[in-house]
Amino acid sequence: MLKIILPTTMLLPTALLSPQKFLWTNTTTYSLLIATLSLQWLHPTYYPLKNMTQWTGIDQISSPLLTLSCWLLPLMILASQNHLQQEPPTRKRTFIATLVTIQPFIILAFSTTELMLFYISFEATLIPTLILITRWGNQPERLSAGTYLLFYTLISSLPLLITILYLHAQTGTLHLTMLKLDHPILTPSWTNLLSGLALLMAFMVKAPLYGLHLWLPKAHVEAPIAGSMLLAALLLKLGGYGIMRVTLLTGPLSNHLHYPFTALALWGALMTSSICLRQTDLKSLIAYSSVSHMGLVIAASMIQTHWSFSGAMILMISHGLTSSMLFCLANTNYERTHSRILLLTRGLQPLLPLMATWWLLANLTNMALPPTTNLMAELTIMIALFNWSTPTIILTGIATLLTASYTLFTLLMTQRGTLPNHITSIQNSSTREHLLMTLHTIPMLLLILKPEIISGFPS
Repeated sequence: MLKIILPTTMLLPTALLSPQKFLWTNTTTYSLLIATLSLQWLHPTYYPLKNMTQWTGIDQISSPLLTLSCWLLPLMILASQNHLQQEPPTRKRTFIATLVTIQPFIILAFSTTELMLFYISFEATLIPTLILITRWGNQPERLSAGTYLLFYTLISSLPLLITILYLHAQTGTLHLTMLKLDHPILTPSWTNLLSGLALLMAFMVKAPLYGLHLWLPKAHVEAPIAGSMLLAALLLKLGGYGIMRVTLLTGPLSNHLHYPFTALALWGALMTSSICLRQTDLKSLIAYSSVSHMGLVIAASMIQTHWSFSGAMILMISHGLTSSMLFCLANTNYERTHSRILLLTRGLQPLLPLMATWWLLANLTNMALPPTTNLMAELTIMIALFNWSTPTIILTGIATLLTASYTLFTLLMTQRGTLPNHITSIQNSSTREHLLMTLHTIPMLLLILKPEIISGFPS
């Protein structure tokens, strides 16, 4: 654990003290080295917790997410280079330092075995994200987006803190390994029903559940590219991960809690997919598609079976890579045309043919084309939900159909059609951008070959 956390914290002095000429090279290379090191966590194991220290431990649920968060840091730094080209050196350093500051908190949140430490690191990721959105966002609305993000997260996580303190008063410990040995703490009663609700609330907003999702499209649209990648690929996963951890603690939750959440999550998947079909803004469309995918993750986490947890886990990792890649592609379009409106940025395939290939790849994965891990995840979740309650097949089926529709709509709108008159010349795609897409695609394709690494099951 320490051999990742310490080098990650040492990235801060690297970002602040590197000579200006080598700033990007140093930080990217160093973070790529850390990402390569983190691959050792991916060994599937029978042990419940490996690399156990007093406060941290890695198990099958957290190891894929930890590796994903380490893998995405160099990609975020790579993606931001063009965006920060005109900025003064101090702001470049501050930007990289902000990105690096989030990293230890995310690693702690995914690997901690103590609930209070988990809560602290879960909340601490909010501050650097807020700085990224409000300081480096593009439009004036970024301040309202930051406010939305802050208040949604804070208001929902206060009940979580109170319930954690209540649990401590009840059991005398907040250590996950100790709590698992205990009997289910929240037995069916009104107090415990409310406690269960409060525990889930913070994660439902973070995931986000449909109805509590209004901060997400705003934050995504206003954030710089690194902020969007961070939000889509890692911070939403904190929500799913928290739900998995907490539902395991509370024992079999009563159906009073199951039904509304699962119904809302599946209805949300359907609704947000239909919203995607009517979107004019490219980043907003990708943000809504995230809500739709995370709806499936929430529904799966709520029914607490092996299959559903496994499906939710695979979907979180696949979605992390896919949505991050889609945001990078949207950003390459934005940097060239300075517009996110789909009507103004269409027909780019003849101008950037190689980029069109990446678009096709990313959209097919988002659509869950066989043999991608996205398909495996969606099928696993659908089977688990169908097994739990037969009518869910209607909602999941329609949602899948709509997902395919809006994905094809995105692809056709950005790549095909007549080129708008205002685009006369366009900058060629650079090696850096192709490297960025390749680093997103390679893990996606490799995971198809060995999905048990991320499925949460020991092989």
